[in-house]
Amino acid sequence: MSATSPRFSPMQMALAGAGLILLAAMAYDTKVVVIGSAADVKAAVFEPAAYGAKTFPVVQADVTARAVDAVELAKAIAADPKAAEAKYAIGGIYPVKLTGVVGDGKSGIYYVTVDGLPDPLKIRVQTGPAINGTELRDATGQITFSQFVNQIEYQDAGSAINNVLKSEVLAKIDNSALTGKTISLVGAFRLVNPKSWLITPVSLEVK
Repeated sequence: MSATSPRFSPMQMALAGAGLILLAAMAYDTKVVVIGSAADVKAAVFEPAAYGAKTFPVVQADVTARAVDAVELAKAIAADPKAAEAKYAIGGIYPVKLTGVVGDGKSGIYYVTVDGLPDPLKIRVQTGPAINGTELRDATGQITFSQFVNQIEYQDAGSAINNVLKSEVLAKIDNSALTGKTISLVGAFRLVNPKSWLITPVSLEVK
């Protein structure tokens, strides 16, 4: 008795053909990604430390270039807050420069007396180790939420810039012995209380 070839029904043949077409399509659509290449998804992961190192010098240069003498700025704000904001601020954040004598401080935040500053304005400066707020991130107006995947990345960007401030600027001073000394600084502050400024520096020199 001779062997006979297996017979397939039309349905089985149709399913087999569909399977071959699907495999061919999958092979055509498959893309090989080399780890570390531009196509590697990991290459797009946000790295706060690298972002801070790249961005802080840009923020520092921008704030320094636009900084207004503290006495001049205080008088302008007192005379016409809206006009002063339109002229000097970006997003409610003012760039400022000053020279003054350091007074009392707590947790790295010191009062600074500046000659010619109108009463009752008081100035405080953050010197670390904790730097609070996002004044440096927001000072230029060029760093926006739309540039990041989510709110966490946006917050991390601000913290990363502050961390570089601490390591590159504030680590060079002894903030445990500032009282009574004269300092010069450039920085930024958000005008929350017109009678009290809390400045985050981008540069600080102890005389």
